[in-house]
Amino acid sequence: MKSVRRPAVALSAMLALVVVQAVADPTGLLALVGWSGAQPRFDVGVWPLAPYAMFVPVVLGVTWWVAVRAGDRFWPLVAGVVLAVMLAQAATCLVMTWDLAAAAWAAGYVTAKAVPAALVVAALARWFGGPTNRPAIERSTLWPPAMSVWLPAVLIAAAAPLLSGLWWTGAAYGPGIPAARPDRGPVSMLVAVLLIAVATAMCLRWMRARVPGVLGGWLAALVACGVVGVVQAVVAFAVDGGLSGDLWPLMTAYLTIADGLSFGACVGWIVGVAAVAAERVRAGRRARVLQLAAASVALLAVTAALLLPATGAGASAAAAAGASDASTDASRAAASVPDGFLRAEGRLITDGDGNQVLLRGVNVNQLVDFYEPQPGVAATRPLTEDDFAGIAARGFDVVRLNLSWSALEPERGAFDAGYLEQVTDAVHWAKQHGIRVVLDMHQDSWFNGATEEGTACRPGTDPMWGYDGAPAWATITDEAPRCQFQGRDISPAGNRAFQHFYFDTEGLQGALVDTWGRLAAEFADEPAVAGYDLLNEPGFGETAPVTTSLLLGRYYDRAIDAIRAAGAPQIVFVEPSIFWSGLGFDSGPTPGFTDDANIVFSPHLYAESLTMDRSLGIPPIVGMDRQFVLAQRVADEYGAPLWSGEYGYWGEDADVVDRLSRYADAEDANRLGSAYWVWKQACGDPQNGIGPTGNGLMVQDCETGDDAPPRDDLLAILSRAYPKSAPGVLTALEADGAHVSLAGSVAERSCGLEVWVPGSAEPGLSSSGITDAATTAVPGGWRITGCAEGDYTLSTD
Repeated sequence: MKSVRRPAVALSAMLALVVVQAVADPTGLLALVGWSGAQPRFDVGVWPLAPYAMFVPVVLGVTWWVAVRAGDRFWPLVAGVVLAVMLAQAATCLVMTWDLAAAAWAAGYVTAKAVPAALVVAALARWFGGPTNRPAIERSTLWPPAMSVWLPAVLIAAAAPLLSGLWWTGAAYGPGIPAARPDRGPVSMLVAVLLIAVATAMCLRWMRARVPGVLGGWLAALVACGVVGVVQAVVAFAVDGGLSGDLWPLMTAYLTIADGLSFGACVGWIVGVAAVAAERVRAGRRARVLQLAAASVALLAVTAALLLPATGAGASAAAAAGASDASTDASRAAASVPDGFLRAEGRLITDGDGNQVLLRGVNVNQLVDFYEPQPGVAATRPLTEDDFAGIAARGFDVVRLNLSWSALEPERGAFDAGYLEQVTDAVHWAKQHGIRVVLDMHQDSWFNGATEEGTACRPGTDPMWGYDGAPAWATITDEAPRCQFQGRDISPAGNRAFQHFYFDTEGLQGALVDTWGRLAAEFADEPAVAGYDLLNEPGFGETAPVTTSLLLGRYYDRAIDAIRAAGAPQIVFVEPSIFWSGLGFDSGPTPGFTDDANIVFSPHLYAESLTMDRSLGIPPIVGMDRQFVLAQRVADEYGAPLWSGEYGYWGEDADVVDRLSRYADAEDANRLGSAYWVWKQACGDPQNGIGPTGNGLMVQDCETGDDAPPRDDLLAILSRAYPKSAPGVLTALEADGAHVSLAGSVAERSCGLEVWVPGSAEPGLSSSGITDAATTAVPGGWRITGCAEGDYTLSTD
């Protein structure tokens, strides 16, 4: 009888890891199973219990199985424990969402936890599991017949495009990187399929000699698909910028390997079953083979049926940037938007008259219901028409107006009339000064509550201020501590509140959806409202990426439907989670999350600013220039334009001007718009800290409460010349102060050219393809208008 000592050691080691990590990790981000300190809930569905009732039994059960079958060999056991963790994660996400595609894909995001755990468990099993018993490997096992190797390899490779689900999507997969998705094109798909087949055949020959049965083939598929991820990462390094001063190549490697491992973990059973079937054919046990084949075909059919919708959604979204049918859909949607309203058309924000519009402006946070960290010191500055006059005089044409749900709807179902009037006044003032408004449902760390007095924060976390966002009636924390880890966005209380929002506890998500419908109805006929930003920097809750992709996308879809049902035709701005602001990339809502074409992808491009690398003192995770490329890739998957709702805040005066200049150059090169953070920041704003001045472009003197000199050094860059509106499509743009050089192309003559030029000196013009050019003095600078036909250029001197 085979000894159970080694499996028992492996099982005990895994259980100890789960318990120790849960206790030691105050955030749950690094633990196999997190424990936030929240009180258990049994009345809100399975999601609060799934990490314990599903993850723990599955990971322990599979760990026992692989230790019994592969425990005598270190590296196969490592692969087996990785398989255990990933299957446990997939099973947990599945019972939480009942979405197989999202659950299987999400398994890859525990790679950073699974691999170290596997190494620890395998090492302890080796050291304390007793003597090993390794039978000699026969030559026939090392070199099995070709059918036993290549048939399973070809099967999983051929199935990969059919079962691609959500794998191999996102910012990591640039042009030239092979991926087994039909929407990536035939060459990319065929190369990836070939890689999977060859890697599987090689790993199967090695693994099956060491681990018999279905498990041996399954582990071979896991390792092979991880190897394919390594190959993808090497290709990415060669074709996607290589070493450009940031850590993105390492991030790409992590994402491609994670995708490969999760694909192998969730689909690799095909290889195991096929390998066993091939062996039984050779042994003459055909009846058993037929039974096994029938069961496998049924399972494969069910898997394909559940994964195919995600594959199709991803394909249609990814193809939307260039495919003619998607372009037709976008054009049809744009045509349904009334005259005078902005709309999304392919990669562009347009005015409906054949002109590309660059929305460049600032965030205005003066209506946010901030927590006051300094009693008696106001957390916001008054918002008046003078603000909009000053914004217009700097050449800006958009304001991202930050709103607070807590102020708009302090009691469930009832808007605060006074607050709504302030929002209406702001939109009116903006319109009076030629500025469009993006209404942004703002939140930071979900709500404005601070750490309660007497709270004992777990080691590694600290008491924190409150910030802003949801009303008290929409905040459910289950008594999780309001303590922060490395910043306000990693708080057990905030994470649990977001978790309840994503799973719609007590209809909270539905309440915000209804709020959006009512708010949109107020401005449905107002073309000065450029659009609606559905939620600022959504938190990740406790089960990313299920929350930050699948469930965030479901919220967006519901909110968009409510906005359209209210008769509002404006653009809807959708953001990825707070991870994008902190890392410089994220998965974002699941591709195909909405069928509405009038959307804009709006990440916050804070690379080299608020990202974690800056606070940790390491090289940038994503460089400033690269962030535009990555964001555009994700926007293309949605078939949507790109617009950065926030950027800036580089902190130290020593390098802020240099960094802002670099950002401006990259923004012009990519011909994009954005909203700088922030116009004004009060001394009592919790994001301001406690210092001698209130940060922002228009500075406040904290000693007197009066205005201090504005940041003219930054405004000189932000107020540079640019085309507010350009006929057709802009093809080139460079600007420095009052000097601008642009080029564009338009199919039909259009008189929609409008260029802002700052300064008191009237600019001289040089142009081609432009007629009826006129220069008019406006507050703060000059307005250049004209008509363009065909290819055109314009420059100022």
